[in-house]
Amino acid sequence: MVRKKILILNGPNLNLLGTREPEIYGAQTFEQFLEILQDKFGEQLDISYFQSNEEGVLINKLHEVGFSYDGILFNAGGYTHTSVALGDAVAAIKTPVIEIHISNVHAREDFRHHSYLSPKAKGIIVGLGLRGYELGLYSFI
Repeated sequence: MVRKKILILNGPNLNLLGTREPEIYGAQTFEQFLEILQDKFGEQLDISYFQSNEEGVLINKLHEVGFSYDGILFNAGGYTHTSVALGDAVAAIKTPVIEIHISNVHAREDFRHHSYLSPKAKGIIVGLGLRGYELGLYSFI
């Protein structure tokens, strides 16, 4: 069986998972959680991970893998609500993108209720903690 290539792409401040507002984001680093995902899905999915705090770097990564990978799980962090350019990048690629949010953005500040990615995404998972990434991976199996 050929394993599908999936990219997990995280945006700004997600490098601080495990220490950043643990009451919202939990106490586990993303690298720790990634090991669990790779153990669970490793036979079916080839999972790559990339994180950047820079908008242009995230766009470049979408362009790099957006025509060759089988799926992208994208948590754009705060850029979700501000970046027309990231929304355009998601629309420009062929690889399906699932928008992920660890917290329930609809239960937070009003500005977080709008996403420039959602209209271009295959699907959206919000408010389920890190488990949202796991559910997103299931959608690509």
